[in-house]
Amino acid sequence: MTLTNPLVAQHCSWECSSELHNPPRYVIWPQSTGVCRCFAVFARSPVSMAMRQTPLTCSGHTRPVVDLAFSGITPYGYFLISACKDGKPMLRQGDTGDWIGTFLGHKGAVWGATLNKEATKAATAAADFTAKVWDAVTGDEVLTLAHKHIVKSVNFTQDSNYLLTGGNDKVLRIYDLGKPEAEPLEIAGHTSAIKKALWCNNDQQILSAADDKTIRLWDKNTKEAVKTLSFDASVSSMEYIPDGEILVITFGRTIAFYKAHSLDLIKTVDAPASIHSASLHPEKDFFVAGGDDFKLYKYDYTTKEEMESYKGHFGPIHCVRFSPDGELYASGSEDGTLRLWQTAVGKTYGLWKCVLPEELSSENSEALYCPPAEIKA
Repeated sequence: MTLTNPLVAQHCSWECSSELHNPPRYVIWPQSTGVCRCFAVFARSPVSMAMRQTPLTCSGHTRPVVDLAFSGITPYGYFLISACKDGKPMLRQGDTGDWIGTFLGHKGAVWGATLNKEATKAATAAADFTAKVWDAVTGDEVLTLAHKHIVKSVNFTQDSNYLLTGGNDKVLRIYDLGKPEAEPLEIAGHTSAIKKALWCNNDQQILSAADDKTIRLWDKNTKEAVKTLSFDASVSSMEYIPDGEILVITFGRTIAFYKAHSLDLIKTVDAPASIHSASLHPEKDFFVAGGDDFKLYKYDYTTKEEMESYKGHFGPIHCVRFSPDGELYASGSEDGTLRLWQTAVGKTYGLWKCVLPEELSSENSEALYCPPAEIKA
């Protein structure tokens, strides 16, 4: 992991759209650490309390961002890892997007990345026919797991002792990380490349999505498929929610929710554009989705009504996930950036700060550069 960030800026020169700086906002001037440091200060007028979504832009990648994952909440906060076609997965502070380090070692595009709950281990899946396990604290490479084809997915068990992989050779593999020399347990059955593979049901079962337009539920011990779902289109993403055992999948313009244990359908929602990824809020009040039209959509989970939509990326959105505390969600795009979006717009959290107009005193302007124009939500 590199320990010196090459992206230090002395002013707001990050790859963020003019839309994000209009109307103007206060700007903080310390050394930047890989996230747009335009500190979003929301001014609320007494007449209108409406807030405008102001995402934080995380630059640093040079190719499309294709996967991201959050850790659990640790004593040091929570963390975010991103997978990118530039072959350089990055670790960031989850609530601010601040760059922590880059995992160096892959020789091809990285298609999948994950962290264990404690954020002590990271795993990546790449086009160089390997999956790698990393020490997420030091950035050191711990293990390289050779495969026969491109690896697309990696997922730790809850105790971090086993790693599940899947990829273009159509085979699921389970590695005992305590015995790296041992051959992995292999599970075959898919007829096309595996896009995503996840542990479920207390790590006793496995969910896998593949280009054969199926999702399969496997028994880890028997290596047999318990149930198979077939679709008219290839599944573009899959998220497993342990609390409530809910499976969130996307295909075409559809976001679908299933009971993870039985794969019984709960509900479906159709979006205005082709959707590549969706994520359910931890409280299950609403969910977000993004895809081909560069927009992020927010829906009420109960009523299925569209609540909001935001456009901030300059390319299709490939991945979106809620943070473990539900306060924000992150998106990764073809434009090479990650963006962090507030769940409750205007709430003081991370780098976002909400102030009332009367609080914008001269004392504040000494610490912040104050633009002459009025700041609006």
